[in-house]
Amino acid sequence: MPLIHSAYAGPPAYQYNGHLQTVIPSLTRKVTGVTYERERLTLPDGDFVDLDWIDKGQNRLVVLTHGLEGDSSRQYMLGTAKLFAQQGYDVLAWNCRSCSGEMNRAFRLYNHGEIGDLGEVIKQALRTKRYTEVALVGYSMGGNITLKYLGVHGKQLPDVIKVGVAVSAPTDLGASAVLLDRPANRFYRNRFMKKLTAKLNQKANRFPGRLDMAKLQQVKKWRDFDEFFSAPVNAYADAEDFYTQASAVNFMPGIAVPTLLLNAQNDPLLSPECSPAWLVESHKSIFLETPRTGGHVGFQIARDVHTYAERRALAFTQGN
Repeated sequence: MPLIHSAYAGPPAYQYNGHLQTVIPSLTRKVTGVTYERERLTLPDGDFVDLDWIDKGQNRLVVLTHGLEGDSSRQYMLGTAKLFAQQGYDVLAWNCRSCSGEMNRAFRLYNHGEIGDLGEVIKQALRTKRYTEVALVGYSMGGNITLKYLGVHGKQLPDVIKVGVAVSAPTDLGASAVLLDRPANRFYRNRFMKKLTAKLNQKANRFPGRLDMAKLQQVKKWRDFDEFFSAPVNAYADAEDFYTQASAVNFMPGIAVPTLLLNAQNDPLLSPECSPAWLVESHKSIFLETPRTGGHVGFQIARDVHTYAERRALAFTQGN
């Protein structure tokens, strides 16, 4: 499908660049009225993930996947959950390993390319409840995971999965890693590094000899961090192997259900390669929308409790 002309009119005037459109919603937005019911799912390897439900006994379900070092309580997750629940969907907002407030049991963490856990989450939902329609919606890293899952499984998806939506998805991880090293992105880089390093220190203490934390002193670029830590803790050979196996763009040709990729052109964390127009133009199921503004998982609308991304995800889901 060709590029979609975006109807997004832009954020409030005071959010005049991509950084403000990214940071302000993250720091100031407060979504109220969402109450989850938590379920712990034991995974085949003995580890666990925590699932947060809004279960109203509906026959439609939306599965929400959060971003790097996010969780089900992030405002974009709460906003999406609230909007879909109001429109007659059950909601399953799941937390990746180590992201629900308790460190996971296994040595491995979560990563952009891990789709097995999402698959187990979906199996659990379909095993315990009867749904006729399931939509997958992911933000940032969760968008990449969603796209890769849809691409890898292609026409072998469970029949009830009807649609996918990815917002601010870094579909080309190698290109995005380069952007993190820009001076203007130091805030994001340092924030991710601090949170991930804290978790890696816990892993190093629980699994002596598995990680060499002294290599933190050798990290000059984000790729170094992925080489020394992200790759080995998640069983990739090296950073290049991680980028190749985890980047959704390498698997998106297999997508067989209507899928929307919504990436802002001024997203400070996404390179142009993350919005693959070359692929979409010849693909029957992928729709690419690239509004000029929006930042990274921002997309605020003046005087609206919901973001454009949330409303767009619902509209696309209901239209397909």
